[in-house]
Amino acid sequence: MIRARSSTTHSSEWHVPTWVHLLGGWQHRHPAAAIRLGNAETALLRDVLEGIQVDRPVYIAGLARAGTTKLLELLAAHPAVVTHRYLDFPPLFTPYWWNRWLALLPQRPQQAQERAHRDGITVTAESPEAFEEVLWMAFFPHLHDPARQAGLDRTTRHPAFEQFYDEHIRKLLAVRGGSRYVVKGNYNLTRLPYLHQLYPAARFVVVVRDPVWHIASLIKQQRLFAAGESQSPRALEHMRRVGHYEFGLDRRPVNAGRSDITARVAELWVQGKEVEGWAIYWADLYRHVADTLTADAALRHATLLVSYEALCEQPRATLANLFEHCELNRSADQIADAATGLHPPDYYRPDFTRGELELIARVTGPVASRLAVLAANSQLASASGSPGRSVGGVAG
Repeated sequence: MIRARSSTTHSSEWHVPTWVHLLGGWQHRHPAAAIRLGNAETALLRDVLEGIQVDRPVYIAGLARAGTTKLLELLAAHPAVVTHRYLDFPPLFTPYWWNRWLALLPQRPQQAQERAHRDGITVTAESPEAFEEVLWMAFFPHLHDPARQAGLDRTTRHPAFEQFYDEHIRKLLAVRGGSRYVVKGNYNLTRLPYLHQLYPAARFVVVVRDPVWHIASLIKQQRLFAAGESQSPRALEHMRRVGHYEFGLDRRPVNAGRSDITARVAELWVQGKEVEGWAIYWADLYRHVADTLTADAALRHATLLVSYEALCEQPRATLANLFEHCELNRSADQIADAATGLHPPDYYRPDFTRGELELIARVTGPVASRLAVLAANSQLASASGSPGRSVGGVAG
């Protein structure tokens, strides 16, 4: 696990334990062998898995830094929910065996540490985390190639993946005693129709953030991860192995179907034009989401658009809407307790020039307005309380 070890001077040490580095490297280089191990585990667990079904899985997605981690934590606190945790990597392909082994070891008290993002979120080995991408990369090795379209739709077929994926979730449910699977997967923005085809009862949560604040956060993280990976080559390799290409020295834009735009974004980043590159990328990914939801009524009905600003400013109403959409029962008191501490970020502020602010508004505004209309007309409810306000916080 990589954490930022902060002191009063805010210095950090990016650390990947040797065993994680070695085992994660083997798994990354030999995905077919890892898949065979996972299938062997499943074969020996037929009796355990009998009767366990994947019931209404919940998929949280959004461009990185949209607030998806916070929503994952809030949903993971529900007693019925099972998620991946930090402790699940590297042996992700054999979750049952690994977790049974960990249960036999002496339990040591853990002190929560701020994660490498330096965003105030503290984690332990038991904290929920997004590791599902490791499975996707093993079966779909092209997904992080910017030259190739990453989208998976209702016509996509991959029987080997689909069986392995379903069995993997069932094993997590079995070993952790839960009934509902929740996953944060930011790259799932381009896979929503495929996932809905696999699980028609699934619930989807797409998080949208005010582009100005969102881009400021993305730029901040890019600087932080690039510096950290420069100090620790292991950290860079770790990010590749867990499928985290959003920031750092090997940053890669997702090709959402328009290769010319993807290439343009990559070119702008190389040129150091971070604001313009992120603005175009934000607009392209959420344009893809808007196009997908507009064309697919069934998926649109299963999807909730959540405004990050509404989550921070009106947390009770937003969370009540979220839990209702996900069909996870929560009392008013439990929602009020979950809303405690939710507030807009106070550890940084955007520092853009007037020209940069105008550029962001010009590039992202039309897409943000489309998302607002989708939320209002389809009653996907960003919980902002006003149909005239964009889901992303930009005036429509």
